[in-house]
Amino acid sequence: MSSLSSNPAALWFPAYVALGSNLDQPAAQIERGFSALASLAHCRLIARSRLYRTRPLGPQDQPEFINAAAGLLTTLAPRELLVELKRLERELGRAQPVVRWGPRVIDLDLLVHADAQISEPDLTVPHRGLPERNFVLYPLRDIAPELLVPGHGRVSRLAARVGGAGLAPLADAPGVP
Repeated sequence: MSSLSSNPAALWFPAYVALGSNLDQPAAQIERGFSALASLAHCRLIARSRLYRTRPLGPQDQPEFINAAAGLLTTLAPRELLVELKRLERELGRAQPVVRWGPRVIDLDLLVHADAQISEPDLTVPHRGLPERNFVLYPLRDIAPELLVPGHGRVSRLAARVGGAGLAPLADAPGVP
């Protein structure tokens, strides 16, 4: 169960996270990722997409990925949430890939945090690859098709523009946990 803020006046913000894995039973890793997000302090997991099998973005000589998206409500600021996502990745067994966009046990990327627009060396919100990556947009469309991605447009339109080549849904979305 997620922790509620100890401050009853705390503001809750919507945030969206991409999940990806292509090692060690990727679908199971994504489920572990959803569970970890659901237990994150000062966050509530309110939506989860179905899982998608996708081709790797980087080197093609690696296993296919399983990708998904999560919708959260959080009292954490974007940087605080990013720190927590990186901590969860380490706890779930992520090691730094040897090759950029190489294989990984788990990847948790902060996609959108309310209407924040941040461009710093170690934090970019919305996520810089979001508008072009169908393996992010299609899962996000499952849970938030009308979400307005600051500076880019609605998720449904972005997804339609990039198309679904190379994506295969695995199952129906299980809904809110």
